[in-house]
Amino acid sequence: MAVFTGAGVAIATPFHADGSVNYEEFRKLINYQVENGTDAIIVMGTTGEASTLSHEEHIEAIRFCVEVVNKRIPVVAGTGSNCTETAIYLSQEAEKAGADAVLTVTPYYNKATQKGLYAHFKAIADSIHIPVILYNVPSRTGCNILPETVVKLCTEVENIVGIKEASGNIAQVTKLFALAKGKVDVYSGNDDQVVPLLALGGKGVISVLSNVAPRETHDICQLFFDGKVKESAELQLRALPLIDALFSEVNPIPVKKALAFAGFAAGPMRMPLTEMEEGHAAVLKQEMINFGIKVQ
Repeated sequence: MAVFTGAGVAIATPFHADGSVNYEEFRKLINYQVENGTDAIIVMGTTGEASTLSHEEHIEAIRFCVEVVNKRIPVVAGTGSNCTETAIYLSQEAEKAGADAVLTVTPYYNKATQKGLYAHFKAIADSIHIPVILYNVPSRTGCNILPETVVKLCTEVENIVGIKEASGNIAQVTKLFALAKGKVDVYSGNDDQVVPLLALGGKGVISVLSNVAPRETHDICQLFFDGKVKESAELQLRALPLIDALFSEVNPIPVKKALAFAGFAAGPMRMPLTEMEEGHAAVLKQEMINFGIKVQ
């Protein structure tokens, strides 16, 4: 059984002006997602700026999210690292905190061979008892996990159950589905490719868009599951201009600006990320309005 089906939000982490985590606002964001149809919350991923949080902050944010969600929907904790020992530590702590699953990215900077990737992910999975979802985003990590390796991991390691596929390479993803034969739960890691992946047999999306359009992102998936493929595709296409604006600068710069436009105290980014360019921000605000999101 999949960890979740539908739209999981890759939730942003709100900060105070001094850069500390704003837990009061984080509670509001989490509840807003649950109340507006989001099917799972993915905490401490790329969008959550996990790479700039200390291990203590990282673990506390997971613990807090689990507590606020209170089993209403699944919580998937980002626990990836380019150091296998660190990824094991974070994954074990996420399990202790009550996360329903972990999301682990391919090692960045030092990278790995396919043999190394297999060993890395197996070591993480063997150290915990909850499900593991792999995360492939070579544009950020410089490291691509091949379909054959994904299928091998999901076949041979009991609690490795699926992958967030954000390569953007439809040919590679199609090959993954062909090889997997139903053994791999595949989630789109790209908001502009949700319907294509669902059509191939995907379970849903791990979404940035859902931060500001949770109901619509959920509906893209649910309409498809309900057999209303035309309506699902139409909603996907209507969202494309907003999705483009949300990725006009590196994630999560635009989505934190979008949350601010929507009335949330998302706060600043931690360096090296900086504030969004005014021109991009103006386009983002207009696309939010065009999509029917109330802005301030």
